Amino acid sequence: MKILKWIGIVLGGLVLLIALAAGGMIASTTSRFSKTYDITPAPLTVAIADGDLAVGEHWAEMHCRECHGEDLGGGPFFEDPSIGYYDAPNLTSGKGGIGATYTDEDWVRAIRHGIKPNGTSVFIMPSENFYYLNDADLAGIIAYVKSVPPVDREIREPSLKPFAKILYALGAFGDLLYAEVIEHDVRPSAPAVGVSVEYGEYLVNSHGCKSCHGEALSGKQPPEPGAPLAPNLTPGGELAAWTDADFISTMRTGVTPGGTELDAAYMPWQGLGKMTDDELKAVWMYLQALPALETTTE
Repeated sequence: MKILKWIGIVLGGLVLLIALAAGGMIASTTSRFSKTYDITPAPLTVAIADGDLAVGEHWAEMHCRECHGEDLGGGPFFEDPSIGYYDAPNLTSGKGGIGATYTDEDWVRAIRHGIKPNGTSVFIMPSENFYYLNDADLAGIIAYVKSVPPVDREIREPSLKPFAKILYALGAFGDLLYAEVIEHDVRPSAPAVGVSVEYGEYLVNSHGCKSCHGEALSGKQPPEPGAPLAPNLTPGGELAAWTDADFISTMRTGVTPGGTELDAAYMPWQGLGKMTDDELKAVWMYLQALPALETTTE
């Protein structure tokens, strides 16, 4: 009987420790979501009123519409009974849209710094990548979003279950609160537009290739559950046998020269494939200029 008593005490202690740990992780995630940042964005060198709408539409085609919808009116992004739900915001000036209240400074702060008007971090939108956008591209994006027809669509506030908050604290989803990781006081340099290694690097950074393929682009295992290994993009990987035409074709069709179909759930080739030929050539030049590295599997 004493043994059973001690087993009960030990098990009870373990349950208590697990409950305390879980509670701590939930509290930590909740605190991170509610943390506020006081950032005043630097003025753009290109007035948003003068932003090139064609440039903005081009970027919207590559990125914004994938999450915010063809009309940029937002809607359900994910919903799971055990995790919760998140709706992509309505970007327009219609009822329920953030465009009805956002100032130009709010747009810059949200896109470039990942911070909402209330000071908290945006969630999921990869501002860590858009941080690299030059002023002309950013002004074009904002000008274009402000120009689209208003969409009346109310969007639900995000709701994450305790289990999701525990997983987030454990790093299961990677970085999704990008205000935490952006260097807000530093502006990266932006090269001239053209078919060049430098412009290719700009595109790789602003399109977020390193988020999945790793800082060295030598491959990476993304943190999302079930995500496949992101391949090595350096000359040390499969791309060593490709030509620029192979690369462009793969980005346009989602099928590699070897016949492998890219999984659009993890590699957004439909959006990235809307880059112009010159943009894709610049990206290819940059990738080919990288050192040949062995594939990273972690």
